[in-house]
Amino acid sequence: MKAGIYQGTRQLEVAEVAVPSIAMDEALIKMSYAGICGTDMMIYSGLHPRASAPLIMGHEFSGVIEKINTTETLTVGDRVAVNPLTSCGKCVPCKTGLHHICDNLRYLGIDLDGGFARYVKVPVGNLYKLPDSISDMNASLIEPLAVAIHTVRRSKLKVADTAVILGAGPIGLLIGLIAKRAGAAKVMISDVSRFRLKIAEAYELEPVDATKEDIVKVVKESTNGVGADVVFEVAGNQMTANQMIEAIRTQGEIVVVSVYKKSPEINLAKMHFRELSLTTTRCFTSEDFQKALSMLSQGEIDLSGLVSHKLPLDQFEEGFKLMVASTDSMKILFYS
Repeated sequence: MKAGIYQGTRQLEVAEVAVPSIAMDEALIKMSYAGICGTDMMIYSGLHPRASAPLIMGHEFSGVIEKINTTETLTVGDRVAVNPLTSCGKCVPCKTGLHHICDNLRYLGIDLDGGFARYVKVPVGNLYKLPDSISDMNASLIEPLAVAIHTVRRSKLKVADTAVILGAGPIGLLIGLIAKRAGAAKVMISDVSRFRLKIAEAYELEPVDATKEDIVKVVKESTNGVGADVVFEVAGNQMTANQMIEAIRTQGEIVVVSVYKKSPEINLAKMHFRELSLTTTRCFTSEDFQKALSMLSQGEIDLSGLVSHKLPLDQFEEGFKLMVASTDSMKILFYS
């Protein structure tokens, strides 16, 4: 089969590899769409602490069951969304229901071969049958939507709050959409990409061009000098690590979503004197994934505006180069 393979730092190739064989309670999924995530870009740059070459990346994907070994009700031909998390079931987090932060958590596309291939081997328990109301394309975006749902549910955001999002990539935009649904009266989002800010504006978020305006100043002016109730940090750099502390109100909450490539310096004294809260968030729970699927199936959210490119798997390397340039890219999907 054809697969897009990470061979080392900034080294990608499309190659013919063997179709995976499946064991009991596993399924072979023919990939329909698979999206590039920020984590994939971290792997591509050689900065991910766990991923090692050679690897078939890709953890945001949908597909159709080609083969299956199970006693469950799923069958060949079913369209499915894939939860890429696999947990050990034995550690303390797993035993207390926190499978998404398992001590031995593994991800399809990071620790195991993932979705940038014609066929993918997936545990049956990670598959969700899709209703006709969800397209194959939208199904590939359930995973990042689940991340956004988990992030907002982890926060203390309340009705009529002001939320600020630092970073208008797909996760940042999805957090903005979910924050609005959760009752935020104002959602401001900053980025350096005018292309991404136009998408934010189309989704009725309040865009702030970070190349022209100081987000801290804009937030203070918009809130009569008070600051935001919740700041979601989704850009992962030193500048936004500084801004998240300055843009927040006294006793406000900062939610760090980013996985930093380099540890930032944090002014804990400023946080201490204003009693700021710091919340972190990782992945999503099975419940979050189910809620994302439900929202899409009921037409409660439109994700089509996030997709900037749909490319054949043959253009695997070109897709990553587009993401690096990022002047006119948002979510790039591959199809097999």
